[in-house]
Amino acid sequence: MMLLQVDTTMVGQNAAETISLFELLTKGGWFMIPIFLLSMVAVFLFVERLIAISKAGKIDDNFIRTVKDYMIGGNREAAISVCQQEDTPTARMIEKGLKRLGKPIENIEAAIENVGQLELLQLEKRLAIIATIAGVAPMIGFLGTVTGMIRAFFNLSKAGTNIDPGLLAGGIYEAMVTTAAGLAVGIVAYLFYNILVGMVERVVYKMQATSTAFMDVLQEPV
Repeated sequence: MMLLQVDTTMVGQNAAETISLFELLTKGGWFMIPIFLLSMVAVFLFVERLIAISKAGKIDDNFIRTVKDYMIGGNREAAISVCQQEDTPTARMIEKGLKRLGKPIENIEAAIENVGQLELLQLEKRLAIIATIAGVAPMIGFLGTVTGMIRAFFNLSKAGTNIDPGLLAGGIYEAMVTTAAGLAVGIVAYLFYNILVGMVERVVYKMQATSTAFMDVLQEPV
């Protein structure tokens, strides 16, 4: 019975010492504010880029075939109209090539490549910000931990001979909160960045494949 009573008391103490996630995060101090803001920016940019890149990668399977049919029929304006209806990087590249018809093949290819480079810059827009957040957030967390540790040891030194281990332990665990939060935001932002980079690479592959098919159509014997 005595052993059971001790266990029950320990359980009661553990229950009393539990802390909610929100309360734990607030223990990190004001360093949690920039980390929280960086997390919001990372999520917003990820969703925005995810929508934009997904839209850019949607290409009708019959697109190049339809353009080819109009080109064979000598209806360049209709082919350009098909490109304008697509509103994708690939369609804008082909549209530029169609508008250069009649010029040397090298000029047409150069014009398509220039448009492709501009479209790639648009696809990669703001990705550098996400990559920066992935690196900066953990650094802010570490900085918060270091300043927290300094404050904890300073308070310990002021305690004199009345050293309380709980005073030091409490300061350390509060300081470590910023490191955990910064690392969490950094890891998520890094995943966001790599997901978007992979999507951009797939879109670029489609752009290259379609532009190559278009150049092959131009060089086919009539």
